[in-house]
Amino acid sequence: MFAFILSASFVVAQAPALQQKVAAIEASVYKNKQMLGHYTWQQQETISVRGDVKKVDLYRVHLGPDGKPVKVEVSQSSSSSDQRRHGIRHRITQDYIDYGKQIASLAASYTQPPAGRLKQLYAQGNVSLRSGGAPGLDAVVVTNYVKPGDSVTFTFDRAQKAVVAIQVASYLSGPSDVVTIAAQFAKLPDGTNHVSTTTINGQSKSLTIQDVNMSYQNLSQ
Repeated sequence: MFAFILSASFVVAQAPALQQKVAAIEASVYKNKQMLGHYTWQQQETISVRGDVKKVDLYRVHLGPDGKPVKVEVSQSSSSSDQRRHGIRHRITQDYIDYGKQIASLAASYTQPPAGRLKQLYAQGNVSLRSGGAPGLDAVVVTNYVKPGDSVTFTFDRAQKAVVAIQVASYLSGPSDVVTIAAQFAKLPDGTNHVSTTTINGQSKSLTIQDVNMSYQNLSQ
């Protein structure tokens, strides 16, 4: 009985703080999506299988009218000299390319959350608050975010009032088809918070996609 009272007291004490964190994350994501709409940037995408680099592409990226990234290919590592420079020893097969597109699309659904999703899951009891592992950081853990049984951890910096990292445990066709996603964030000079790097691991094919975002240009200046 005593343990139950302690547990219930912890939940009650946690609830207002958690609700505030959820609202702060929602506000931060919405604000930065609006600010990123004024930018264009480059994204270097590296695809590896079992640590062997297969493909390196460069894209020009901007947000479309729906708020989702639009990617236009600038260059790709198709020549033998490019392959030597990037350490590419073998071409990637179409099967792996298709799989890579699937896990990349899955990752986008986590790094570009729909408005109101966190608040909805909070109301359903699928959000909890934990220590972020360092002073000034909080970890907001969300389950059933995109798929049943998945887990997303948003690391939130209280001073910056911004998400600094996202860790995802998800899957494609079923729970055994594991996909993990790690995203790191950085700030532009005007305070815009953006995904700086994303690493996606598709375990069933030992395929890794790493995206590095860089060279941001403000189109309104």
